[in-house]
Amino acid sequence: MTLLVTAASGHLGRLVVDALLERGVAASDIVAGVRTPSKVDDLAARGVGVVELDYSRPDTLAPALEGVERVLLISGTDADRVAGHRNVIEAARAAGVERLVYTSAPRVDEIDYALGADHKATEEAIAASGLSATVLRHNWYTENYLDAVARAAQTGEIVAAVGDARVASASRRDYAEAAALALTTDELAGRTLEVGGDVAWTYDDLAAAASEVLGRPVIYTSVTLAQLEDGLKAAGLDAGTAAFIAGTDDAIARGALSQTDGTLSALLGRPTTPLVEGLREGLAV
Repeated sequence: MTLLVTAASGHLGRLVVDALLERGVAASDIVAGVRTPSKVDDLAARGVGVVELDYSRPDTLAPALEGVERVLLISGTDADRVAGHRNVIEAARAAGVERLVYTSAPRVDEIDYALGADHKATEEAIAASGLSATVLRHNWYTENYLDAVARAAQTGEIVAAVGDARVASASRRDYAEAAALALTTDELAGRTLEVGGDVAWTYDDLAAAASEVLGRPVIYTSVTLAQLEDGLKAAGLDAGTAAFIAGTDDAIARGALSQTDGTLSALLGRPTTPLVEGLREGLAV
């Protein structure tokens, strides 16, 4: 069975390839799809197949999908990510792919937020395609907070506009293992799963974890959305980016990341990576 991992040069994609190899999948049965093949020469050296694959260039998709039975579509980062996702979905349908696994965002059918809208549209495109699919709605990556913790080493504070909201983050490695499971087994076929960490923590908890990792006191400073947006613009961000970040905090405050029911740890057969451990490992890297 040939498995294609898209965006394989990225942080998550590389970890998925590692997880597949650890599950005993032969390197020759794995295809790494990347925009720039030279960026994964190390994977090629391990025997992994490498193909050029660019979501925004349909001409690269059919050749990349030739002979592939299952595909992991890792969500893109381009401004028009939905169009790119649709290109991959249509190409997978045309190629007769047996199953598509997609990395979505949490609670996109319950809470309206900008980032979630793109993922909801992609989920709808997958459903309309008729492909057998598994949708893994990833809660936040613990690694998303590495920059904030690194800044806190200098400032002693983490600033956000989320109030007392909770986040059930897990490490990229946790999510990568779940994706490998979805690609290599049949038990998750046709399912949409909310996956996240075992513990839903507050930003006070995040500050405490940062204090432990950094070895210095760190506090959480709660601000309003307007204050956050103004501060981001004062720091040099353009208005659109500042508004997007503030909107993400607003979604967190409304509970977009608060859900945790043990689904991810049940899939992994072990607890998810604790917050402190995930931060410590991420900063070390």
